[in-house]
Amino acid sequence: MSDPVIVVERVGKRYKLRHKATRTLKSEVMDFLRRGDRAARELWALRDVSFAVERGRTLGIIGANGAGKSTLLALLAGTTVPSEGRLSTRGTVSSLLELGAGFHPDLTGRENVFLAGAIMGLTRGQVKARFDAIVEFADIGRFIDEPVKHYSSGMYVRLGFAVAVEVDPDILLVDEVLAVGDAAFQKKCLRRMAEFRQQGKTLLIISHDLNTIKSVSDEIVFLDHGRILGTGSPEAIVEQYESFSRGQVEDGLRREWGTREVVLSGAELLNSDGKVCTAFRWGEPLILRFRYEAAKPVGPSVFGFAISDDSGRLVHGNNTQIENVAVPSLAGKGQVSLRLPEINLASGTYLLSVSVHSADHTANYHRLDNAFAFGVTAGRRFEGCCYMPSEWRIEAERKEP
Repeated sequence: MSDPVIVVERVGKRYKLRHKATRTLKSEVMDFLRRGDRAARELWALRDVSFAVERGRTLGIIGANGAGKSTLLALLAGTTVPSEGRLSTRGTVSSLLELGAGFHPDLTGRENVFLAGAIMGLTRGQVKARFDAIVEFADIGRFIDEPVKHYSSGMYVRLGFAVAVEVDPDILLVDEVLAVGDAAFQKKCLRRMAEFRQQGKTLLIISHDLNTIKSVSDEIVFLDHGRILGTGSPEAIVEQYESFSRGQVEDGLRREWGTREVVLSGAELLNSDGKVCTAFRWGEPLILRFRYEAAKPVGPSVFGFAISDDSGRLVHGNNTQIENVAVPSLAGKGQVSLRLPEINLASGTYLLSVSVHSADHTANYHRLDNAFAFGVTAGRRFEGCCYMPSEWRIEAERKEP
C-alpha cells in the first residue's frame, strides 16, 4: 500500500462487565477463585482487527448491531484506547460518531459550533471564518441561537455533520449520519463526501443503508462480533454480508416437523441459468428444486410452498392441489421442481418453506418451515412487500351545458 493514512494492526478492545452492586464480598471472592470467572466477566468488542486505508480512499464498515463498528471508529477518533494491538492516523481527524456528540444541551447552536471547533483544535478566528458555511450547510436558520436541547434530532445531526465537514479534516469518520434527516439533507451529505474524495480526503463510514455505503465506498470491511469476516470490493462484501444475514434469519425461524412417511431433502434455489442462487433481482424467475423419498408407498399427496418475510409473516403460498396438479401417489425417490416466473417482491430477505402432506390433509408427512432464505433487490417503488400491477383512470365530471 503506497500511502496509508490509517493503519490498524491486530487491534482488540476489551470491556469489563460489572456485577450488580448488591453482590457480597464473599460472592466476589468465590467468583474470583472460580476458574473461568475472569473470562465470563469480559467482553471483547473487537479482536484481532487489521486493515489499512490509503489517502483519498473511502472505507465502508458494515455489520449487524453489536458487531463492533462504532467501537472501531471511537478508537480511531481517540475517544477510547485499544486493549491490544496498535493503530495510527496521519493528519487531522474529524468525527461524527453519534447524534450531536459533544454538544452541550444548554448552549446555543452558535456556542456549540465554537465549542466543537475548539475541541477539534481550531482557533476562534478559524471557526469564525467558517461559521457562515456551517450554518448554511446545517440549514437551521434562526435556531442557531437557540439552546440545542430544543432541537429536533434532524437539526442536531445536520449541525453536527456541518461542523465535522467544515473544519476541513484530512480524515472524516462518520457513523450512521445518513440514517437521520430528510432526502434533501442526505443528498447534500453525499455531495459533500464526494467533494472530500475529490480533494484527496480519507473517509470511514458506517451505515446500515447498504446501497448508499456500496455507492460511496472504495472498499468495505464486514465485521461480526468484533472480528473481520470479509474485506474487499463493495459488491462482493455486501453480497457476503447479505448472504450471512439471510442465514442468521433462517437459523432463527427454521422449523422441521412431520410423520416423515415422505421425507424432503436437498432443496436448492436456482436462477434462470440453472445456477444455485440466493440473491434475485426484481422480475427474475426463481426455481425451487428438491428431492423426496417415500420409504413405503403413500396415496394421493400434495406438495406446497410458502414465502414469508424475515419476521416469519406469510407473504404468499400455493400448492399442487390449488393449482390442480395431480400427485396420485408417491413411492421411492423422486424430484420436484417449482418455477416462479417473476419475483415481484420488495427489496429484502425472504424465507421459503416447502411441504408434502396427504391429499385429505389428515397427515403432514414432512414440513420444512422457513428453511431457505433468499434476498430480493427491487428497483420499483411501492408500499408493502408484494407488487400487484394497477391501472388508474381519472375522469373529471362533465358539467351540463
